[in-house]
Amino acid sequence: MKKILLEPSKKKPTKQAELQTDRPHGLHLLRQMLRIRRLEEKCAELYGAMKIRGFLHLYIGEEAVAVGVNEALQAEDNIVATYREHGQALARGVPAATIMAEMYGKQEGCSRGRGGSMHLFDKETRFCGGNAIVGGGLPLALGLALADQMRHRPQLTCCYFGDGAVAEGEFHETMNLASLWHAPVLFVCENNLYAMGTALRYAQAETDLTKKAAGYAMPAAAVDGMEVLAVEAAAKEAAEYVRSGQGPFFLECRTYRFRGHSAFDTELYRSKEEVEEWKQRDPIVTFTRYLKERGLLGAEDLEEIEREVTLEIEAAVEFAEAGTWEPVEDLTRFVYSEKRN
Repeated sequence: MKKILLEPSKKKPTKQAELQTDRPHGLHLLRQMLRIRRLEEKCAELYGAMKIRGFLHLYIGEEAVAVGVNEALQAEDNIVATYREHGQALARGVPAATIMAEMYGKQEGCSRGRGGSMHLFDKETRFCGGNAIVGGGLPLALGLALADQMRHRPQLTCCYFGDGAVAEGEFHETMNLASLWHAPVLFVCENNLYAMGTALRYAQAETDLTKKAAGYAMPAAAVDGMEVLAVEAAAKEAAEYVRSGQGPFFLECRTYRFRGHSAFDTELYRSKEEVEEWKQRDPIVTFTRYLKERGLLGAEDLEEIEREVTLEIEAAVEFAEAGTWEPVEDLTRFVYSEKRN
């Protein structure tokens, strides 16, 4: 099949102020972002109290990406994420309760308590897992997409990864094969400018990451990852291209994390002034203002959403607290295969 190569990266990215939404959808997007923010804030609190152990990579500041992209996905689509995947999982429909139980390491968690923060998995929502290896999810996403393609299934696979993964061999290998095979993959690069702790300008000679796709004859677009409506619009256009059978698409969401790379990050690589400047573009604050200015959100609406979200997160914590630890007898279960006659 001959592939028609689009060049959307040459288009001027659409700004949120230029887009329209109705009240129900606007409130839905706001609620989703607030659910992620409050869950993340609670996780940070519980980590400090040593209720959550191990590694913890927070998504605070990047909520518009997970929420906006998810609006372009369908129930049968697959999602492959990174170790910063709480937001994508919650937006996808993985219950807050099973996410929190997983954070606690309880059997009731979405990965039976064996994955923790970096390895959320949920079969029902086709959330095919977070991945602790930088770039490790890329070839897995291609494999899922190829399987669907070979079985003539209509779904796509959405693969999230950060700007740091662009420097990995898996990124280039996966991009090349996906393009060669016209695989139905929506590549979503969450570019938060720092990977782990190295500024993008020090790691990439070409900082416009959409240009990476050109080397693999793949269409690409960049979008302001701090604006949920803009992300939604760009993701829907990208997903439509992938679903058309023409092959993969590379979407770069330019965003920023307000917290450190992980809970132990001292953040010596960026200034407090820079962080505060980005916080002025908080996706929740700016979208709340957008809705209010258009008469789509009242004070009572915001209070009600906050109340609902608070109750949901409190219930999730209670569920995790009441959860059970896996018995020691199950230590080798799912680890070693059993010899069968």
